[in-house]
Amino acid sequence: MDWIKRNLYFLIGSLVALALMGLAGGYLYSKWQLNNDILGKLDAQYAKLKRLNAQNPHPGSGKVDNIKAAKEQQQELRDYVQKARQYFQRCPPIPVPESGTSKLTSQEFSSALSLTLDQMQHEAVKASVAVPKDSSSQNYSFSFAAQRERLAYATGSLEPLSVQLGEVKSICTVLFEAKINALDSLRRERVSEDDLKGPQTDYLPDKSVTNDLAVLSPYELTFRCFSPELAAVLAGFASSPYGLVVKTINVVLAPAVAASEQAAAPVPPPAPRYVAPLPPPRGAADAFADRYGRGPGAPRPAPQPTYTQPLAPAPAPASRSGPPLALDEKQLQVTLMLNVVKLVSPR
Repeated sequence: MDWIKRNLYFLIGSLVALALMGLAGGYLYSKWQLNNDILGKLDAQYAKLKRLNAQNPHPGSGKVDNIKAAKEQQQELRDYVQKARQYFQRCPPIPVPESGTSKLTSQEFSSALSLTLDQMQHEAVKASVAVPKDSSSQNYSFSFAAQRERLAYATGSLEPLSVQLGEVKSICTVLFEAKINALDSLRRERVSEDDLKGPQTDYLPDKSVTNDLAVLSPYELTFRCFSPELAAVLAGFASSPYGLVVKTINVVLAPAVAASEQAAAPVPPPAPRYVAPLPPPRGAADAFADRYGRGPGAPRPAPQPTYTQPLAPAPAPASRSGPPLALDEKQLQVTLMLNVVKLVSPR
């Protein structure tokens, strides 16, 4: 203890020096570990540079800078995507929400749905397009039979339903303007719990697909037409300002029209026939004279004339006049898969 008292300052300095040496050792070890990490990253970057220099095409050197050219091409592609957005506008939802108002209500959607279905029905009649009847013999609901008679809808379904109603109206406008013969069915994806209770023929098992650029919503159309109307339908989808993209198309001959739908062929009136007159009534004396003979000088009755029905001449085959038939077009039944492209907002 006397030594500690005599060398107290030396002991304290030694302890401080020992502590500082420990801290210095820890700091040296941490920096040595950091140096190893940086060295490993440097080796990885050097290996990447060596790999890039060995690739074909070469990233460039000197005046040739392929990396810069690739970045410029990426920017050109972004500019092209931005320019192409005007050809992929979103179909306006029905009803169109007003800015600054609250969310869409069930009453507003129900009123807009009834009005829109009635408008599409009148457009079909005006364009002479036959549409099917619903199971309740009502006018066609254009795949909205589950929502037609409702006044309240499932939670969170009004916005998706309003978007689909706008898309269905845009699709039907193209069909009616092309003047197809008949619309057999229109199917869409389920977006509401109410759709589970509707007719299964109104819905597709497919779902919308989302990628980095857009949302693709599927629709299926089945209609009957001839080839000019089919060309008009495809041209209408191609020239539409909305993103209506035909995915697949299947064309077959339309089934024969039912006999009840065909006009009855006129039946020609029967040809007049000649009916021979009946002979006058004969008495008992005449019958006795015919059997046992007549007396000498008695006049014999004149024979009654008979008429033989002549055979009607066979009609001559009708001769075809005009140029020979080059094309005998048949009605087509078209099943068309359609994607409605809705671009996402640019980042």
